[in-house]
Amino acid sequence: MKRPRQTRHAVLIAFSSLLVGAFVAWPFLTPGREAYDTVTVTRGNIENSVTALGTLQPRQYVDVGAQASGQIRKIHVEVGAEVTQGQPLVEIDPSTQTAKLDASRFAIENLKAQLHEQRALHDLARQKFQRQQRLAQGGATREEDIQSAQAEVRTTQARIDMFQAQIRQAQASLRSDEAELGYTRIFAPMSGTVVAIDAREGQTLNAQQQTPLILRIANLSPMTVWAEVSEADIGHIKPGMQAYFTTLSGGNRRWTSTVRQILPVPPKPLNEASQGGGSPASSGKSGSARVVLYTVLLDVDNTDQALMPEMTTQVFFVADQARDVLLAPIVALQGSNDGDRQTAQVVAKNGDIEARQIRTGISDRLRVQILEGLNEGDHLLIGPTPGDGG
Repeated sequence: MKRPRQTRHAVLIAFSSLLVGAFVAWPFLTPGREAYDTVTVTRGNIENSVTALGTLQPRQYVDVGAQASGQIRKIHVEVGAEVTQGQPLVEIDPSTQTAKLDASRFAIENLKAQLHEQRALHDLARQKFQRQQRLAQGGATREEDIQSAQAEVRTTQARIDMFQAQIRQAQASLRSDEAELGYTRIFAPMSGTVVAIDAREGQTLNAQQQTPLILRIANLSPMTVWAEVSEADIGHIKPGMQAYFTTLSGGNRRWTSTVRQILPVPPKPLNEASQGGGSPASSGKSGSARVVLYTVLLDVDNTDQALMPEMTTQVFFVADQARDVLLAPIVALQGSNDGDRQTAQVVAKNGDIEARQIRTGISDRLRVQILEGLNEGDHLLIGPTPGDGG
């Protein structure tokens, strides 16, 4: 006799409900740590570090400017070119400087001619005075004639001294004009790479008001990282401290270095730079407190030219580190007022929970070093303890 179709459906639904209920209740009915949310004590490396963002800059560089005014006639290098010290870089039209140099030379020649003339007048005045002295011995002249002749000798001698001083002054001006003419040819002050050119051929430069910048030469090895560290972390940074950094283009590569210098004063904000007076510390802060960043310098070798100026870096200053030690997630520990002493809930295989007092070491804000109290492979309970009403 066949069962009605409704009866078969009822039996299947009841059987399915029993299976679902058994599956849901299984973790609570089965003893063991699988019923709890746990994490495992592992072994590995850990470091306590301070992170900051930085920018790469050449350690040694020079901005090449123009000390002579005029139109740029020729630029002999391009961006990226390697130059050696003394190599020609730029030529400026020397027409103005050549004219000034010629004028200085003509002025000196004119002064020398006047000096020769004055010396001849001085010789004549001296002869007149000597003749007056001989006449005075025979009583054939007047006293005022003798005094007049003597005054003329002194006057011509003074004019000789004046022209000699003017010649020396003109010669100094001539040397300045010669130097200015030399400034129309600019040479490399150091060996390195041309990293920027701020002028173009045909551009007119005016060096009278300020020194125009033409190009920059930099030595790309070593490079310097200018890292900006917040005032909350700057107390942990010390000269000689180990550090490493990464770049966006470097992938997983790390560059290691040490802290060379910590600049004592943070950069002044732009809205306070024009007000003058007062240190950054004494300048008033607005209602929204700004973040104070201190500059830390690190040098790194760049012989393979993998690092370029203005690259952004993420810097890690290593305060402490340990290798091959026991590690546990901080979320599984309960703090106490006893310094490095904390409590961990260890879940045994049978599901029993044991509270252990442990001693911790280095922390990286996610994990902590376990010095004593736990073993590798222990399962630590996270979340509320069963039965505490959580």
